[in-house]
Amino acid sequence: MKKIVLDIKGMHCASCATLINRALSKVEGVKTANVNIATNKATVEFEEKKTEAAALIGAIKSKGYDALESSGAVDPEQDARNRQQELAKAWKLFLFSLAFTIPVFALSMFMIEGFMQKDIVMWILSTPVQFGAAWHMYRSAFTALRGKSANMDTLIVLGTSAAYFYSVYAVLAGIEGTYFEVAAVLITIVLFGRWLEARAKGKTSEAIKRLIGLKPKTATVLRKGKEMKIPVDDVQVGDLVIVKPGEKVPVDGIVHEGHSSIDESMVTGESMPVEKKEGDAVIGATINKHGLLTIKATKVGANTTLAHIIRLIEEAQGSKAPIQRFADAVSAYFVPVVLLIAIGTFVTWYLISKDFQFSLIMSVSVLVIACPCALGLATPTAIMVGTGKGAKYGILIKGGEALETAHKVTHVILDKTGTITKGKPEVTDLVSISGISEKELLTVAASLEKGSEHPLAEAIVKAAAKRKLVLQKVSGFKAIPGHGIEASLGKSKYLLGNVKLMKGIPLKAHEKNIHALEEQGKTVMMLAQGKKLVGLVAVADTMKETSPEAIKEFKKMGIDVYMITGDNTRTAKAIADKLGIKYFAEVLPEDKANYVKKLQKKGTVAMVGDGINDAPALAQADIGAAMGSGTDVAMESGDIVLMRDDLRDVAKAIKLSRQTMSKIKQNMFWALVYNILGIPIAAGVLYSSTGWLLSPIIAGGAMALSSVSVVSNSLLLRAKKL
Repeated sequence: MKKIVLDIKGMHCASCATLINRALSKVEGVKTANVNIATNKATVEFEEKKTEAAALIGAIKSKGYDALESSGAVDPEQDARNRQQELAKAWKLFLFSLAFTIPVFALSMFMIEGFMQKDIVMWILSTPVQFGAAWHMYRSAFTALRGKSANMDTLIVLGTSAAYFYSVYAVLAGIEGTYFEVAAVLITIVLFGRWLEARAKGKTSEAIKRLIGLKPKTATVLRKGKEMKIPVDDVQVGDLVIVKPGEKVPVDGIVHEGHSSIDESMVTGESMPVEKKEGDAVIGATINKHGLLTIKATKVGANTTLAHIIRLIEEAQGSKAPIQRFADAVSAYFVPVVLLIAIGTFVTWYLISKDFQFSLIMSVSVLVIACPCALGLATPTAIMVGTGKGAKYGILIKGGEALETAHKVTHVILDKTGTITKGKPEVTDLVSISGISEKELLTVAASLEKGSEHPLAEAIVKAAAKRKLVLQKVSGFKAIPGHGIEASLGKSKYLLGNVKLMKGIPLKAHEKNIHALEEQGKTVMMLAQGKKLVGLVAVADTMKETSPEAIKEFKKMGIDVYMITGDNTRTAKAIADKLGIKYFAEVLPEDKANYVKKLQKKGTVAMVGDGINDAPALAQADIGAAMGSGTDVAMESGDIVLMRDDLRDVAKAIKLSRQTMSKIKQNMFWALVYNILGIPIAAGVLYSSTGWLLSPIIAGGAMALSSVSVVSNSLLLRAKKL
């Protein structure tokens, strides 16, 4: 079995993807074919003995689309250029169509004597729109027809062609009443909608580009006893790599020599920097906070953790099937039925009246009133209003697909660090022992830690600065890696650190206090003066004030809430118990995506995060919501970005989606009811009993009115509260 990825050009709706999927599945030897409209790629698994890439490409080309085998290399710059070209082309096509449509529409609004001359001018102006701007729609409709299916283009082409060609006939036959403006306006609206859709397409290449940007460009290696600076891609497994303080670790490896703490938050989600000593594993692209390290490279190039995360994002985004739009599903049955009704109307009335012109007018009325303007506007107008309203609240929703999916969310997974919590360690507790005051305890601790670069030290010094405490000068400062510090204040010698540092100092009487703080997920540092314990300082990544309220809101909406973190189980349990939610702890980046997959078997999953480690899970989830304060990669990978860094906005985004979907369903209902009632009237069911005839002019007006009603209904979204 072999798996290849094909780049496809020319797809623009779910029907295109279905058509290509069907064509690929029919090729002998193909086991699975997954065509993704969002990425314009097809992933095909096939037996090499039975078929080859050329046959798969041929099957796609036979349906009227272009295809070529993807190189597999990530080229975000080229992807960005291609998308910009696509957007520019869509915008130019819309402007071209608009330039001709405005005068056509203006002429149609005024009664001018000598209508023939006016109609000829409208004919001349509308022709470039019909056969220039809409040419790709004709080609798409014909391709769908060859594949024995129908799409939105089929509906648009049928409706606009009926209006246009009847109008041509009317001009040539000298009949008053043409519908050139109906065809031109509809095509222009559709082109504008497609430009908006192209503009809102996924941000895969930007996310991957930013991830690639995390990788250091060079590495310092030891070869033949000499330090050499080489490109990171030239590092080989087994090389000894020097990592200086403040530098990024270039590749995955094991500490060969040295001691330091490493900020792994961008990869593991661990809120606190992790102490590293000889024999400990380190991850490429993480930051060495202090201390010189020599690491032995174990994974390089495409095998590093960062490269794996990039692949996970690509796979997750590639496997995301776009939502089959309701209008496309309806069109598969709607188009043939309307066409048959139009033909039936013409034949029936010709047999009854023997009047060709009358019969033609009746059948054209059917096609004009069935023109899917309202059906085509039902979704995009509601989405435009919904996304605009979201932006007003600081909720950026990337396109209609995210807005359509969010209303179905049944499970929410929240990253801990930086999402539920603030992402920065803070002093939470000061426990005085042996008569020392809290103020004195913090003053001494901050004075001792002032010379340290450790993140916990920073938290203590910041807490003292916040209380405007005056720090004292210390002497004999000594940092003991993995333990803490010792120093003197005046004549007193102090120790500040963990249990390992407190050898010979009685702790038994205070174990209950220490354990209670640790059970709450806090890091406890002990302060000893001489041989006596004088105080405890607890530091933790504290919860955001808005998180509990957001959790309550999710529960009220009937959504199951989970917390996921790279932190230890004790810390995770403490926070989850406080919030009354389930949790997954000590989770690696690739496992985050796997937990999302597991929950997707139960329902629709939203993932909320802010770190690079969250990017694969954000991409895998049905909805990825990224906190605005998070990394650019998380923001690019997410479907929803929260600018206010407030979890309550996730609940608002889901509410907004529910409101928008409600409007879309209302719009679809009225658009279909309009067609169900309008088509029989246009076909003349009332003519024989009442003598009332629905002319193409009235049919065109009714069509326009249906569109206005759909847009007006969508605009009512603005008044709804979140």
